[in-house]
Amino acid sequence: MPELPDILAYLAALEPRVVGKRLVGVRLGSPFLLRSIAPPLKEAEGRTVVGLARIGKRIVLALEGERYLVLHLMVAGRLHWKKKAGKVGGRGAVAAFDFADGSLVLSEASTKKRASLHFVAGRAALEDFDRGGIEVLDAPLDRFRAALTRENHTLKRALTDPRLFSGIGNAYSDEILHRAKLSPGKLTQRISEGEIAALHGATRAVLSEWTERLGAEAAAGFPEKVTAFREGMAVHGRYGKPCPVCGTPVQRIVYAENEANYCPTCQTGGKLLADRALSQLLRGDWPKTLEELEERKRDAVSAPSPPGGGRGRG
Repeated sequence: MPELPDILAYLAALEPRVVGKRLVGVRLGSPFLLRSIAPPLKEAEGRTVVGLARIGKRIVLALEGERYLVLHLMVAGRLHWKKKAGKVGGRGAVAAFDFADGSLVLSEASTKKRASLHFVAGRAALEDFDRGGIEVLDAPLDRFRAALTRENHTLKRALTDPRLFSGIGNAYSDEILHRAKLSPGKLTQRISEGEIAALHGATRAVLSEWTERLGAEAAAGFPEKVTAFREGMAVHGRYGKPCPVCGTPVQRIVYAENEANYCPTCQTGGKLLADRALSQLLRGDWPKTLEELEERKRDAVSAPSPPGGGRGRG
């Protein structure tokens, strides 16, 4: 899912392309995308885009007359800029926002169709999309501490909770926790003042660095390859690869459709965090350290094959 640095890169690329331009038309290729009824989407056509904004992980196109197009890309939604109006529908584009000199196209590479579009009237209507999370890049330490410790969650869950922090998701939370040298499983009400300060600094640093990097790329051309797995990330999407700080193989915990990637040496004192699914399968036999895990891998490789090559008859 595109997160704060990715959304800001999209906004930077869109600003010279759509702000001050008249929206000629909106074409929908999927009946599941539009999630609002009033005002009718037809009212967006013919209005000029007067500004852009971000609300959490949502992109807002402000139109004249206090009308707003609110896009949530979710996991598989991506934006593209096309100089010529292309087709919508099928397995490709789910919407196109047409301007005189190009089209902003929304694609969604998933059959689940989670991306959404709302068309609303009035500034007050935008407040419904604000989940309440603080803007970390603008938040001093005391506000960060208050949000972090408001509820007792793991650090991973807290950072990705839009009610606490705005715009942080699965990918950048991994990078933030690695930079802060903190376990994703550590509870927020057991964190020290020094750890809170380290997490606050790491959050601002990681998001600022990636915002600057992706912004520079957007200045060179529209960001067509937005992904959660980027070259230069320390741990996210790098399971089994060496930590760039200490060389320890990166580990992960998989849960639902997400995962937490971490370095045992840098973040957990050498301990392996229990994967729920595997823990239930192995019960008390879950390895506690990286050394124990590597030993079991070696034992598995050297174990003799069963008679007949291990193949049964179906």
